[in-house]
Amino acid sequence: MIIIPAVDIKNGKCVRLLQGQKELETVFSDDPSAMAHRWENHGAELIHVVDLDGAFEKSPVNLLAIKKILSVVKVDIQVGGGIRNEETAKMYFDLGVKRIVIGTEAHRNPKFVKDICRQYPNSVVIGIDAKKGYAAIEGWTETTKMKAVDLAKTYEDCGAAAINFTDIYRDGMQTGPNIEETRRLAESVSIPVVASGGVSTIEDIKNLLSIEKYGVAGVITGKAIYSGTLDFKEALRVSKQYY
Repeated sequence: MIIIPAVDIKNGKCVRLLQGQKELETVFSDDPSAMAHRWENHGAELIHVVDLDGAFEKSPVNLLAIKKILSVVKVDIQVGGGIRNEETAKMYFDLGVKRIVIGTEAHRNPKFVKDICRQYPNSVVIGIDAKKGYAAIEGWTETTKMKAVDLAKTYEDCGAAAINFTDIYRDGMQTGPNIEETRRLAESVSIPVVASGGVSTIEDIKNLLSIEKYGVAGVITGKAIYSGTLDFKEALRVSKQYY
């Protein structure tokens, strides 16, 4: 199971939000590229970058900061936030982004997302955020009537690289990931699932490792590694020792 550090960007700074609420932010660094470089030096194989302003504005906003990250680090980068059309997807791939994460459009415009998945096989991650089991979109401001599991199933056999699954009530709260819902989603599809939201300590990593066999291929961690409740190097070590 891969441990993926998150670099969330808002107003050009590296921040974390509580439950996706843009007014509840903590700034961890004025230089997101420095944070990305830090995680690379600690052994990260993939870095999860989110343009938070882009998610709210529905188009890329922090492009300069993302370009700087790409110029500084050598490990793979995946980017999400504000990717709503083919032009934006192509732009990121042309810049050297390894994977893009598409959330809202995965619900709103599945044909577009499936077409992008087929055009760029194993390069598109489906971002599924859930409130009480139902998919949430538009930067988590709107909850749909579609169950997260049903949304995931619509992307079988189209070449999606992974599903990033976030339990919104856990995100940024450090209350532990939703193991039961993550396992349920992973069992329902053949696409690898990456857990996100709620990770606080090394015990949370161990709990996720216990369901790796069901298809949980990774975990994204943000606030815990910034605040120090989770040691990123220790998490990497535990994940590799698990085998």
